[in-house]
Amino acid sequence: MKRKICVVVTARPSYSRIRTALKAIHEHPDLELQLVVAASALLERYGNAVQVIERDGFPIHARVYMVVEGENLVTSAKSTGLGLVELATVFDNLRPDAVVTIADRYETLANAVAASYMNIPVVHVQGGEVTGSIDEKVRHAVTKLSNLHLVSTALAAQRVERLGEDPRHIVVTGCPSIDIAAQVAASPAFDFDPFVKYGGVGPTSDLSKGYLVVLQHPVTTEYDEARRQVEETLYAVRDFDRPVLWFWPNVDAGSDGTSKGIRVFREREQPGNFHLFRNMAPEDFLRLLVHATAIVGNSSVAIRECSYLGVPAVNVGSRQLGRERGANVIDVDHDRTAIAAAIAEHVRRGRAASDHLYGDGGAGRRIADCLATAELTVEKRLTY
Repeated sequence: MKRKICVVVTARPSYSRIRTALKAIHEHPDLELQLVVAASALLERYGNAVQVIERDGFPIHARVYMVVEGENLVTSAKSTGLGLVELATVFDNLRPDAVVTIADRYETLANAVAASYMNIPVVHVQGGEVTGSIDEKVRHAVTKLSNLHLVSTALAAQRVERLGEDPRHIVVTGCPSIDIAAQVAASPAFDFDPFVKYGGVGPTSDLSKGYLVVLQHPVTTEYDEARRQVEETLYAVRDFDRPVLWFWPNVDAGSDGTSKGIRVFREREQPGNFHLFRNMAPEDFLRLLVHATAIVGNSSVAIRECSYLGVPAVNVGSRQLGRERGANVIDVDHDRTAIAAAIAEHVRRGRAASDHLYGDGGAGRRIADCLATAELTVEKRLTY
């Protein structure tokens, strides 16, 4: 009998991170994929990732609307609680043999708690990493609730073991988002017009001489600073003499401040080189990055996929503090002068060498094989 594997996708980046594993699970002869799409992945204002999922041909078994409006600390907590209630019902209906939860977003905690209390084995992808913000607490909490740990790096595996987890249940698979990066690296042609295909807001530009990609999320532990922080980045890239392609932030506490900062800046400064997008298909986004002069902001894509692709990255602030990084990254504070100087330094240096720190392109297949063969049990042997 096939194992029923329930994967919960709650946000645009979560889908990019797990997509190749979804495909491998769906195609594995010993597995049955149960896909649940929830939270901001269902919402138009955050890119409507569910449309990309449907276009990719994945059947969706349940949709969970759980985002409480407000984008502040209170609504993040309430959304987590609502997700716990709703996902418990979904798991009761689907009766999976295991629930896969991804990375470190607050919705991930609801997945793990609901499954754990229902005696469903929890499989955590991308545990054991270190970053800033509330994400690290969520990630480590999910590790303690999980029964199988599919991590991206050897150092992450060591951290999970130090948290008291059984080394027999820790597997270094690599990061599945690197699988897509490897495919793009093998066929990097920029074969689409992002303005025609994805619309967006702002003037269109000639991208042939280079451009910046900017993706900056709020830091929940610095919630009150979100607008000021994004303004520093906005002013840093305003005078860059090439197009700036900006992507809207995730639904996190402080994202309203980040979004308002972007909107007010556009109205006040009317920059002629800015164009804003909500979302792109993973391959298209990575092809856009491959040909970019640099990526600026605080998204983990700059640390993970861009290290593999050799894309220069300016990492701003504390959100990725402690995460393993390659030579493509320059770290700076929320300071417009420092950000602009780092961009200029990347222009001087050029592209970085490819770094396989987060994987070699085969993570999705390894994850599916682990799910098909691993001992899936709710029992845990403490190793303190």
